[in-house]
Amino acid sequence: MVNNTVSKPSFWSRRLILGTTVAGAVIFFVVGIIFWGGFNTAMEATNTTEFCIGCHEMEDNVYQEYKPTIHYSNRTGVRAGCPDCHVPRPWIHKVVRKIQASKEVFSWLTGKLDTKEKFNEHRFTLAKSVWGAMKDTDSRECRNCHNFESMNPEFQKPRARKQHLNAFETGQTCIDCHKGIAHHGVRDKLTDEELEALEAPNPDYIREVPQLYLDGLARVEAKEAAEKAELKASKEAEKIKIQAQIEKAVADATSNMTAAPKGIAKAASNSAAANSSDINVDWSKSTATDIGVFYPGTASMEWILGRNHGGKRAFTKGDRCTECHSEEIADIGNNIASGESEKIEDPALIPGKRGSFNVTINAAHDAENLYLKFSWPETDHTPAPFVDGGKMDPANSMKLAFMLATDEVEYADRAGCWGTCHADVNGMPFVPENEVLMGSDLAKRLDFKNGLTKYITESRTDLELKGRGGKALGGWDKLKAEGDIQAAVDSNKFMDIVRYKAGEGIVEDGYILAERQMHGGQGGEVSASLENGTWTVMVKRKLKSDKAGDVSIEAGTVYNFGFAIHDDYTSGRYHHVSFGYKLALDNDEAEINAAKL
Repeated sequence: MVNNTVSKPSFWSRRLILGTTVAGAVIFFVVGIIFWGGFNTAMEATNTTEFCIGCHEMEDNVYQEYKPTIHYSNRTGVRAGCPDCHVPRPWIHKVVRKIQASKEVFSWLTGKLDTKEKFNEHRFTLAKSVWGAMKDTDSRECRNCHNFESMNPEFQKPRARKQHLNAFETGQTCIDCHKGIAHHGVRDKLTDEELEALEAPNPDYIREVPQLYLDGLARVEAKEAAEKAELKASKEAEKIKIQAQIEKAVADATSNMTAAPKGIAKAASNSAAANSSDINVDWSKSTATDIGVFYPGTASMEWILGRNHGGKRAFTKGDRCTECHSEEIADIGNNIASGESEKIEDPALIPGKRGSFNVTINAAHDAENLYLKFSWPETDHTPAPFVDGGKMDPANSMKLAFMLATDEVEYADRAGCWGTCHADVNGMPFVPENEVLMGSDLAKRLDFKNGLTKYITESRTDLELKGRGGKALGGWDKLKAEGDIQAAVDSNKFMDIVRYKAGEGIVEDGYILAERQMHGGQGGEVSASLENGTWTVMVKRKLKSDKAGDVSIEAGTVYNFGFAIHDDYTSGRYHHVSFGYKLALDNDEAEINAAKL
């Protein structure tokens, strides 16, 4: 008898996909887990800071640079190690990065980077490789810890707020601005073409500005506006209080003079005459604004428009200097004056020179005149070591100048009078030798008796901003034709300048276009005094003028305004300067708001 019963295979012998038995699948699974666990464990073992600095090439070089930075030690105690910045978290990208690292192991084996000298020799190439990778990945490793969408502008400085908002809208990424924050920077070795390509916005990286960011921005701006309003109200109250004290003192003095002996009355009368002024203004009816001025060193318009100014893109888009730097004025000036600035070097510093101070500006007007009052604290004398006697202008312990311009002048709307300062004018790094100036064809058109003075771009055909091939920055020798210069004057493309020299008691009124001309304007009245350590300079100037180079001021128009103070017998670029501000009549939106008397 034939047995047709078919025996059923055991569970372990059952066939699965591709003929594999259950037992085989289990074995493969277990082996796979062991292999994967070993592989992953080994890969993660190489993914630590300790492993990265296991060789002296890393420990003695980049690790030592990294330790003083904020990524190593900071107020929150969150440390970003080597893998956080240099190893992707997504597994596939991580494996690819580990494979790429084999090239670095080869460099270690062959001794390519085994000394500090060799490492520095290859540093720029290594940095470019990292920058390029981060640019291509939208700074993926930065976003291991940081996230645009989670940023709170309430805890950022105004400059950071503007730059990050700009990054959202134009498609910038972290590495565009943050090179060299953990290691020695070599960004300055990039050519202009390389820099422009590497830092160009990428439309693929444009992000919608998160509502969280917009809400935070609104809160911090409202908070700052409230603080400014509170400060303004406090100043107004203090001004009213002081005015009341003055009026009481005058009343008491008048009362005492009536009954006083004749000798005492005469002395009081002489004192009053000494302090009298033709500029009789009730300053209690004016508006007051505090503006910080700072020492600029060799910072020029070419520097602002050039590669070393991190905010160049924002500036050329139309952002004002104050939008990024209004809270940093003191820091900027102090860093430059002390020689500690990393971006603006000054080869001829004055030891002890103060970096910044605040100036109170009162502004008012009547039907015919504009009235300005500048007040600021005097400083101790700090001799200039490169001048005999230490005084650059012995005849004038103080000079004050201010400039006005319409929006017709390029960059005046955001930089004020800064557009007149160029890298090739007197005292600046690229000033031509006197023999070069006097031997040029322009000596027939420009007054080089006192060297190369300020000018604005409207008078030049071009400015050298990049300095390629050792070219000098600026555009002194690219003067436009005389007809073009006259056309600029006719269309208000000039900076109107008024300057007062305290020692000589001279008021100068001119304009800056092809050069600085300190005459020809309508002039004005100035009264200055130094009492109890405070300078006070009052200016009276007519609103309307028919003189070439004068800016006439009328209601309903906002003007660009900037000023500079030469204190302590200084001259040239050794002044303290303001950023660009707005001046107008009866306009609360303008920083310098001249109230009607």
